[in-house]
Amino acid sequence: MASPGVGDVAPDFTLPSTEGEITLSDRLKDRAVLLVFYPGDDTAVCTRQLCDYRDNLSAFSDLGADILALNPQSLSSHERFAEKHGLSFPLLADEDKSVCRSYGALGLLGMAKRALVLIGRDGRVVWKKTDLPIFHRSAQELQEILRDLEL
Repeated sequence: MASPGVGDVAPDFTLPSTEGEITLSDRLKDRAVLLVFYPGDDTAVCTRQLCDYRDNLSAFSDLGADILALNPQSLSSHERFAEKHGLSFPLLADEDKSVCRSYGALGLLGMAKRALVLIGRDGRVVWKKTDLPIFHRSAQELQEILRDLEL
């Protein structure tokens, strides 16, 4: 199954998270959603990336987007990671890898790839980017992109 491209309907899902069960279509009723697929909890690059987003969360909110970060690790791993770094957005546990797979964010070894998928309130993919494992889009870069898009 091919992952959705820009303009395609985003696959809906429900996953457990650090803030309780989350269904994508429910979140889209109020705001656009930026899905942040990341390889691992408490790894150097992922920690830098998610802490950068945490520190700029109000700017994302002001632009009309919520952040949902996910990978195949367990909810208990996500809870430890979120607590340790004060992450104030939900971390979703995609333990069966179905959401990562459906969005084309699953690597060859079964780990999540570093990828970003912005979904508009209409449920369609507005923008997406897959980064190399050691690089990530900064909050500032993402805010500039979001400003130019219609959410």
